[in-house]
Amino acid sequence: MTDTTPAATSPANVLAGQPVAIVERDGVHYTLLGTAHVSHASVEAVRAAIASGEYDQIAIELDPQRLQALTDPDALAKLDLIKVLREGKTALFAANLALAGYQRRLAEKLGIEPGAELKYAALEARSLGLPLHLIDRDVGITFRRAMRSLGWWGRAKISAGLVAGMVASEEVDEDEIERLKEGDMLESAFGEFAERTPALYEAIIAERDRYMAAKLRACGQAGTRVLAVVGAGHLQGLSRHLRDDTEAPAPMLEQLEAVPKKSSIPWFTLAITTLIVGSVAYGFWHGGLDLGASLVIQWVLFTGGLGALGCLLAGGHPLSILTAFVAAPLKPFHPGVPAGTFSGLVEARIRKPTYGDFLALRDDVQSVGGWYRNRVARVLVNFMLTNLGTAIGVWIGGAKILSKVLA
Repeated sequence: MTDTTPAATSPANVLAGQPVAIVERDGVHYTLLGTAHVSHASVEAVRAAIASGEYDQIAIELDPQRLQALTDPDALAKLDLIKVLREGKTALFAANLALAGYQRRLAEKLGIEPGAELKYAALEARSLGLPLHLIDRDVGITFRRAMRSLGWWGRAKISAGLVAGMVASEEVDEDEIERLKEGDMLESAFGEFAERTPALYEAIIAERDRYMAAKLRACGQAGTRVLAVVGAGHLQGLSRHLRDDTEAPAPMLEQLEAVPKKSSIPWFTLAITTLIVGSVAYGFWHGGLDLGASLVIQWVLFTGGLGALGCLLAGGHPLSILTAFVAAPLKPFHPGVPAGTFSGLVEARIRKPTYGDFLALRDDVQSVGGWYRNRVARVLVNFMLTNLGTAIGVWIGGAKILSKVLA
């Protein structure tokens, strides 16, 4: 049975007036409490529900990474920036920064920490010794699955939005607050683009409904009562999947945690590389050493020069700039590793971020000056601007080479 009306019949009547869904399955009594992530009333509802003593287990709409960010102020300070760069997680790190900046602006406007009701539920469960289940999917997996589902233009728009989110200082508008009252932080952070893009909505909302339902079924034990605290926007979909899904939880979770791989053969990069190498080879064969050498020099100057310029504009160390100049012309030959990774690694090693840089990161990224002052943020700027300069250089250099060969 499922009831999505205000909980006049919920245990001890403590959830009266709150959006609640009750599902009985496999001997487990699930109470799904829908909350707004920016509401004092939601915090009080969670407090009353747990204090009632009616529940044996607590589940919350968080993954371990987001719980740590909520409960551990020093979480960022424990980050290994070199490891982030080496493992190709720079974009994900930037996305988390954008989300943190967005949450900071919400807290300043509304006077409440976004996700306060989830944090309270986690801390109270620990205090009372109740089993705590983190039922949401890892935000990194959600982000990667969302990006894989989009075309290059969609990915570019999302990336631009994330960059804007990291540096924006304007107040959060009323539409965003209303979306948060419906109860999903990730959907609100992606804004209207999520509403207009079915593939993005699928990864951010619909898939997570299925995922959380499977997690609840996997952790439920017959005869127990589980309180699940989730955003109100998930209440309807989550209760439906919890009631109706027939596939075993384990294979469903495995499927929803898998990130579709890119094509094993980078056709576009191979085409660009073949075109450039073929044009230079044709230049040597058709025009001799002079033409061939001039084509190579043009390629190096445009790609290396613009990559190094991007690094320079990021305030890079001279050795980082030199690294960008060397790595950028070789971009087609190392397609899986952006040129900015190399300059970023050099920057992070030479100007190693301090503990204070990590602690100040969330505040510093709210202003342009802070990005250049903070060594962690400056590595990210280095990465982004070096890659942007290299990309522009590849297109301009390639066009110049083709125009000379075809002349």
